[in-house]
Order: sequence, then structure tokens, then C-alpha cells
Amino acid sequence: MTARQRWHGRTAGTTAVAGLVAWVCVGATGCSWSGAAAEDARGAGDPVETLRHAADRLMDAGSSQARTSMEMATGGTRVTIRAEGVYDYRRQLGRLKVMLPQDPSGQSEHRPITELLAPGALFMKNRGAGVPDDKWVRVDTAGLSDGNLVTGGATDPYAAAEVLRGTRAATYLGRTEVAGTSVRHYRGTADLGDAARRASAGGRAALRAAATGFATPEVPFDVYLDDQGRIRKIRQRFSFVNGRQRDAVAVASTALLYGFGAPVEVRLPAAGDIYAGKIAEE
Repeated sequence: MTARQRWHGRTAGTTAVAGLVAWVCVGATGCSWSGAAAEDARGAGDPVETLRHAADRLMDAGSSQARTSMEMATGGTRVTIRAEGVYDYRRQLGRLKVMLPQDPSGQSEHRPITELLAPGALFMKNRGAGVPDDKWVRVDTAGLSDGNLVTGGATDPYAAAEVLRGTRAATYLGRTEVAGTSVRHYRGTADLGDAARRASAGGRAALRAAATGFATPEVPFDVYLDDQGRIRKIRQRFSFVNGRQRDAVAVASTALLYGFGAPVEVRLPAAGDIYAGKIAEE
């Protein structure tokens, strides 16, 4: 980074998450159906109600593998953060390996960040920022202005699904394919405040924070459901106001879900493995 910024007197969690967004925003200056009758039957339901229950269908599925990408555009520059891992929807626990893009000089010097997702919490390892290599940083997601829909660099797949609980308008656009699977394509808009009111106990506080922290509570989306009603792909667009600048950052978050029923092993860090000291980030 060409500019060097130092924070003092913050907790490890707050500073580490702020650093991730700052780097991006500043440093980057089963049923089977066939035929027309079946298609009409699948598309004839109320799209709003269908999407409001999409998170429940993931809960029924139990778990899946996930690939995510987050595109951020600010100051005429666009960067993308990618992640891959697994998620247990019933326990709302996930593990993702997050890949940061190259820095502005073109050097690929950023180690992958391991993120553990849990109700109300985000754990990060290899975050840097002066944190020892064997320590985790814990962040309270309900205390983040975006509810960790953006800040962690990879949207929690179940949180993305729960945003759809706030669907206010949606249109069924017909059949297509995602990764070789026949899916139904919907496009619409969700309201984060409505989503928070309908969300699970584990996700309610984070979505409530996002509803007040984003530039607007409205979230445009495209989502693709298979014939079991499970999300196969979801793309959501947020307007996020980073604390370091006045202009809103345009964010497009995409999650691809596959391998349903995949085994998920997530062990949250013990208290002694969590770094809680004050740090300075360069």
C-alpha cells in the first residue's frame, strides 16, 4: 500500500475487520418435472413467498459446499475477493478460505485468510495486522454496521439466504442452468429490516445492524433455485458506506452452493486461542 495508516486503542476484532474493508476500499484506489405443464406449475406460485422460504429449504438440505465472490467498486477501481468452503445450515457454522486480490502494485503477497462463521460471530486466522500466526481474531457480527454481509470479504451463505426473508417484490424469469443443474431464475428486491424481523434467532441481530448500517436497506438480487427449492446461486447488490470515505461503495456478492449434504467439521477456537490485545495496523 502506498499510504500507511495506523490505529491505536482498538480491539483486535474491530481493527482487523476495518483493515480488510480499508484495504479493498482505500488501498485499491425432491420432485422431478418435465414439459410445459410442469414448468407452468413450478413458475405459477407466488415468487415472494417462495423466496421468503428459501433459507428453510437450505436448512432442510443440512449442509453444502460453497464458493463466493465479492466485487467492490470505488473510485473507478474494481476488486474481487473470492472464498471457498463448507457450511452447516442447521448449526449455522461454516469454514471458508478467503483469497484477497493482488495489492495495487501487482504483487500477490496476501496469504489466504481462514474464516469461521458462527451465529453472531466471525473468527479470522492469518489476518495479519500484528496478530500472532497461532491466534484467531473474533468479531461480534451484530456490532458491524453491515452485519458481516460485506466486511468479512465473504458473505455468510446462510445470511445471504436470510436476506431473502425480506423479499418485497420478485419476478420469475424462467428456466436456466447453473453448473449443469436445471434451476428457476428469480429477480427481485429485499428489505433488510423485514429480513431481520423474519430471520432466525442466530441471524436477527446481524441483519438488524445491516438494515441501519447500509446506505439503503433495499437489496436487489438474482437467485436461482433447484426443484427442491434450494438456492444454487444468489447474487445480491449492496450499497455500503465505508467509514474512511464519504461515497458509498457498490458491492456485488455472489454465492454458488453445491454438494448438498457434504460433511462439515467446524471447531470454534478456544478462549485461549483468541487474540484480544490492542493492535496497530500498517
